[in-house]
Amino acid sequence: MVTYHVRCPRLQTPLDSTPFHQWVFPDGPVWTAFHRIESGYLLRFPELADFTISSDGRLVACHPVPDVTEETSQHLYLNQVLPLALSMMGKMVFHGSAVEVGSVAVAFVAESGRGKSTLAASFATSGFRFLTDDGLVVEPYDNGYLALPSQPSIRLWTDSEKALISPGAKMAPTLCFNTKSRFLAGFDMAFCNYSRPLDRVYFLGEGKNTGFVIQPMAAAESLVEWVKHSFLLDIEERSLLASHFDSVANLVNQQRHYRLDYPRRYEELASVRQAIVQHIHEEETTI
Repeated sequence: MVTYHVRCPRLQTPLDSTPFHQWVFPDGPVWTAFHRIESGYLLRFPELADFTISSDGRLVACHPVPDVTEETSQHLYLNQVLPLALSMMGKMVFHGSAVEVGSVAVAFVAESGRGKSTLAASFATSGFRFLTDDGLVVEPYDNGYLALPSQPSIRLWTDSEKALISPGAKMAPTLCFNTKSRFLAGFDMAFCNYSRPLDRVYFLGEGKNTGFVIQPMAAAESLVEWVKHSFLLDIEERSLLASHFDSVANLVNQQRHYRLDYPRRYEELASVRQAIVQHIHEEETTI
């Protein structure tokens, strides 16, 4: 679907163009600068790598900065660049995790820091299989939608690691730009390598509620949330944006959406997980 090549390392020389979009860290530095080039797009991760993406998203090439590890450039490709390339091909890709409950997929969608990965890891270390840690790909299937599996690993901050991961769990090499640890799927953290019907979606709140809250969401509100959490490479490409909007509108009309909030305390995770499973089963019995 996407052809990926790693080119020779090279220094990042100044670019003639002005970025049309940027991802910026909360404390100010630029994480990614988006540039248009003749063949498509160039994504610059300062001091790490430059990625070129063809205008149709099907060709991606990486020029890592000298001394940047292969693991780092591969991570950038899989977690940052590939979802954007897929968006150029008309795929629906979102900032979300997904787990398997019974025979269906349940998605947790939110911005960074809201607990998507922690929630997925909580399920995965408790007998449920996870499909993706982030970069949730959803595609139409029969009368509904499928959630597709991604990488068999979950990235966690140190506090989540201590709360959820058993000692000796298999880890991927550490990345030079991120202190998160990436844990590989295995016996203690089950992974689902098959697409599953997407049953419902929970949009995660800020964690300010003192108790566990699930609220059904109206279609218009769900549409706004999906679009807000979409991977989109060129937000100024009107035809692509219109097509994505139509696809998401169809998704909204066929899925169940809820606002989910709960205290962000690790000792509450088991209760949160049980409440989510109970919510799913209660609704299944009323349908």
